[in-house]
Amino acid sequence: MRIKFVTLALLVSAAVALPVGAANAQAKIGVVNVARLLQEAPQAQAASQALENEFAARRRDLENQQKDLKAREDKLAKDGAVMAEAERRNAEKALRDGQRELARKQNEFLEDLNVRRNEALGQLQRTVLQEVQTYARSAGFDVVVADALYASQSVDITSQVLAALQARKAPAPAAKP
Repeated sequence: MRIKFVTLALLVSAAVALPVGAANAQAKIGVVNVARLLQEAPQAQAASQALENEFAARRRDLENQQKDLKAREDKLAKDGAVMAEAERRNAEKALRDGQRELARKQNEFLEDLNVRRNEALGQLQRTVLQEVQTYARSAGFDVVVADALYASQSVDITSQVLAALQARKAPAPAAKP
């Protein structure tokens, strides 16, 4: 019984002393604006350019197909009244088929673009997170908070992390076929 009392007394005194010791230690806290990092990092601009390059040919093909369909539609509207009934029906059917095909290709394009954009965004987020962690460790931060509701400029480390990202600017990733 006496051992339990002594153990309990030691635990209570340790618990009381712990907050006093913790209060004396000053935590170094930083805040980052993740949205700004994702927007201004050179890696973001490189990823955006890589996506643009990867999908430029398909975008041009869709635009050309759209212009062709518009020209065929205009021709049908202009000459439809003087065309033979069978010729006009065939032209209308070909136009509808072309429009359906274009819509299918546009949807496929958008799905592929969104998948690649999400992959690139995920990679960018991992890069930014890694750089924030690396900077925080090297600068001796105890805690780094992302997107605080309010933070004074004295704890905002966004500019320093952005500078580190700019210094570490990686070459653009190779475009996927």
